[in-house]
Amino acid sequence: MRFNIILTMLVGVASCSSDGSENRHQHRHPHAAPAAHPAKRQVADSAPGARSTTPPQSVVASPTGSSPVTRPANEKPKATSVGVLITELEGGVAQIITARPGPPPDTKGTVITKLNTTGHATIAPLLTRPIPPVKERFEVDLQARSAAAIATRNPSPSRPAVARMAAPNIFAEPISTNPPHAKFLRRDDHPVGRSSITSLAPYPTNKFFSNMYLGGMRSPAFLHPYSIQWAKGEGVTGSWGFAISHTEPNQRVFGPPDPKTKASKYFINPIGIHSIVLSAQELGPQTQLAMTELCAFSAMAELRATPGSQPTLKMPFVQGSGFITGIYNGASPIVSSGVYFRQVLRANQNPQPGVVKYKMFLEDGKSWLLYARHTSGNPLILDVVDSKNFKAREPFWGTIQIAKEPGNGEAIYDQACGAYATSMELSGTTSGTSGSYTFTFKRAGLASSKLLMFALPHHADGFSEASRQAVTGLQLQTTTKGLASGILADSWTIRETLTPGVGFLPWDRRRGEISKLGNSARIAVLRIAQQELAQNMIDQANLDSMYFSGKALAKFASIIIVANDLLKNPEVAQTGLNQLKRAFAIFAENRQKFPLVYDTRWGGIVSSASYVTGQPGIDFGNTYYNDHHFHYGYFVYTAAVIAHIDKAWGNANKEFVNTLVRDFANPSAKDGFFTMYRNFDWYHGHSWAHGLYDTLDGNDQESSSEDAMSAYAVKMWGRAIGDANMEARGELQLAAQARAFKYYYLYTSDNKVQPAEFVGNKVAGILFENKIDHTTFFGANIEFIQGIHMIPLMPFSPLTRSDQFVREEWATYFDNGRINEVQGGWRGILMGNYAQINPAMAYSFFGSSKFDPGFLDGGASRTWYMAYSAALHPEYPRSPLVYHEWRLSFSALLLGRPGEAGFRTDHEVGGGAGAEQLMGWLVAAGPGVTYVTTGEAP
Repeated sequence: MRFNIILTMLVGVASCSSDGSENRHQHRHPHAAPAAHPAKRQVADSAPGARSTTPPQSVVASPTGSSPVTRPANEKPKATSVGVLITELEGGVAQIITARPGPPPDTKGTVITKLNTTGHATIAPLLTRPIPPVKERFEVDLQARSAAAIATRNPSPSRPAVARMAAPNIFAEPISTNPPHAKFLRRDDHPVGRSSITSLAPYPTNKFFSNMYLGGMRSPAFLHPYSIQWAKGEGVTGSWGFAISHTEPNQRVFGPPDPKTKASKYFINPIGIHSIVLSAQELGPQTQLAMTELCAFSAMAELRATPGSQPTLKMPFVQGSGFITGIYNGASPIVSSGVYFRQVLRANQNPQPGVVKYKMFLEDGKSWLLYARHTSGNPLILDVVDSKNFKAREPFWGTIQIAKEPGNGEAIYDQACGAYATSMELSGTTSGTSGSYTFTFKRAGLASSKLLMFALPHHADGFSEASRQAVTGLQLQTTTKGLASGILADSWTIRETLTPGVGFLPWDRRRGEISKLGNSARIAVLRIAQQELAQNMIDQANLDSMYFSGKALAKFASIIIVANDLLKNPEVAQTGLNQLKRAFAIFAENRQKFPLVYDTRWGGIVSSASYVTGQPGIDFGNTYYNDHHFHYGYFVYTAAVIAHIDKAWGNANKEFVNTLVRDFANPSAKDGFFTMYRNFDWYHGHSWAHGLYDTLDGNDQESSSEDAMSAYAVKMWGRAIGDANMEARGELQLAAQARAFKYYYLYTSDNKVQPAEFVGNKVAGILFENKIDHTTFFGANIEFIQGIHMIPLMPFSPLTRSDQFVREEWATYFDNGRINEVQGGWRGILMGNYAQINPAMAYSFFGSSKFDPGFLDGGASRTWYMAYSAALHPEYPRSPLVYHEWRLSFSALLLGRPGEAGFRTDHEVGGGAGAEQLMGWLVAAGPGVTYVTTGEAP
């Protein structure tokens, strides 16, 4: 395909001179809203050094079916207000700018290196309030004993004997379409308004396009690989259109290297580089941005010349879009560049019927493609205005598509131009250990063109064979997710290996779920379980924070599941369960210190804490939709444990728990009260915790492990209440997370997705859409940063955190005695995590008679850590850990059988096989026997 030269901007090296760059080193407070002309904190220069004014060479193949360009008789470029030399050439027209007034091009953008904590709590996510010592011995209450007698001697395993079948599409039907229960007060006065949204309720809150309706609407939306920002009259172009940006690896700014690991503290991509701007002559200072057609996976942005007028320019926001597409309906397009045009060429032939093609070379040495398809009227003809703007000669009806050309993608873009995605539908299925989910893109535009979308590395890694065949050689860098690959297909399918064996009990990849301990471990764990279940659950759980309350409830739930399913002692479990039910009822009846409300403005269940206190960040920003999957996930897990043991309780509390699930994991648009998947992003493979706060670097999430916990909780709740689709959704989501985490959150030494300068950190810290910062919102201690990706330790942990990763992370930060430098509850978290690769050492730590309770987070239990460590020991249950030199004093309470009198007997038993056999017999006696220890055990 030949190009006709239609305009050339003659600009030299001076366009990137230092005098233009000096103004970019001003500092701006990182917490302030973006200024009208953002100052630069640090800069990343994408412009090359000295270069020739000769345009880059371009060889473009003419695709089959290419049609000649039909040129109107009046196509000759019109004169403009700047100096332009118009010259007739063979086969085309050249417009040459002889002068370029105005500011220099912006090739650097903005980088904010200080962590913006707006909307985020800066306290550690650990319960540090001292737990009062238990003065009374644990006693099985008689009601518990009667209830336990009804149960079988060996409680049912966490995996049902008969698997229930999930639907062919597990996302097709909603959990419920009923309004939230009247116990949730309705409020229509949420502190964050939605004046720019014209869509129907419910409204997404944690999405990639949320910046377009939050704050001053100046922050970008990250579609990957492109980002879009409303220019809003700012920047060197002064445009009121949509600015399109894409950054390369050489534009990243890296933080200082750690003295020990040599890994950079962070890496950030510059924002605010307006490479290409789509606008219209009708847009100006009265322009209004409106967001409509909002759903979980897409939105439509509209620019209106005046408030209330018809859209001048519309733009669909769909993750992975192959082109950024502007839809014009009679407006007069302006195409601008804050980087400045060096040369623009128009193709002599149309790549697709009715599609005009332009190739734009910018002052940073990059080239972009523009495809214009008219649906009415005349084809698009662009005339130069100056080196940063060219405009249409007349109103235009149709689409203008923008794409960056990396050097090998032009023929692929030519095949796909004219078609674009407007939204995406999610479907999925599971069967046994196999599962898959499919993205089906709703497309518009030219039916004969193939649809081009970009897939992330974890997608391509799991593609079905049909999807793999649609992968092209076109790749573009993303900000934080590696190289995105171009896919020519209307749908993709990603296959996952499922782990239905992950249940309530400890699990590893080799042996699956472990439901039995050796006798000595059972003795020791039961003693600690009795002590911890004697604590006051209501006192620990009835707090002013949904997050901390949920953690406390989940802690006791994990102890109860150990007693019931692992120690096979339903009487002890039932005694704790009765107290846990009473504590949970405070929340199920909405009687906690800050009751939950149903927010009708956005459509979600939120804490009333911010309404009462006026503090946006209270309870980690729950009222503003921060962290809902973390907060409510702990409650859902707790409910799953209770319902697993007491099916009637599960039925009675199903509506309350399902309402929490609907808030953060609603699978269907048929539910008119909650948005689909508020937190989990099926495109990225992980959740976003960031709520209703605009931020220059996009959405973020700290804890990958609590993210996985929320999916695990949904899975186990579905299993406990017999909802096969809910269980399947949680199962599939957990598998997707395990795959995505290894690329984006948890780094082994062979990770090729993240920059080599950053992989040595081993974990992301905080993953944003535009940067990754190896820190936390509450501090930069290494145990904080690594540990936030460990909590809570649960059966799914070895699934998402591979042995190789745990081993490398431990060697990087905690081996050779460095673990002993860690204080407080973080020590217990790290040692619990270490049990995955060294259960003997972990069991020795938690089982020691000198164990310091100060090493426990108030949301974790010694019972679970000991049981987990003992279960993962490779020699269990054949040869349990035994301390050979110990003495045990105990009181055994023989309750007898129903109707029989019990008696108490005291013994002192020396260490060795005899003690193990005797105590093992007492534990194995099950429902008829329990005991209370008064001494020590290993």
